Amino acid sequence: MAGLTVLSPVAGTVVDVSDVDDPVFSAGLVGPGLAVEPDDARGTEAVAPIAGTIVKLHPHAFVVQADDGRAVLVHLGIDTVKLGGEGFTTHASEGDVVERGTVLVSWDPAAVRGGGRSAVCPVVALEATPDAVETLAQVGTTIEHGQPLLSWS
Repeated sequence: MAGLTVLSPVAGTVVDVSDVDDPVFSAGLVGPGLAVEPDDARGTEAVAPIAGTIVKLHPHAFVVQADDGRAVLVHLGIDTVKLGGEGFTTHASEGDVVERGTVLVSWDPAAVRGGGRSAVCPVVALEATPDAVETLAQVGTTIEHGQPLLSWS
């Protein structure tokens, strides 16, 4: 299987997924990955991290599945499901075929933080083994949306 490059869905600072304040993500229960703490000004658009089909789309989270079956989960903030979609605008639908870098959701990370929630965005290779995923961005560095974040072999 060819390597799959996973792009950062938002602009911000790269965070180790083990530091995310959610046990499902920090323990790698859904798969390995990284997270991005979005920049308030540049992190307001979330893009498709891979080319493929949107198999799940909620205002606060989405899953894009590549043609080979591998899927990437992007979660916009922690506990943001409780916002009921408020402050999020979706720009696509489940079943849409998208290219890497296509804007899927617009949101306001500053408003999420202002409401007492974390705006950190876990980016997870669903059901991958930890040894199949390599980090391409260093924790603590700044990344733009659309720049390489992970490589999935």
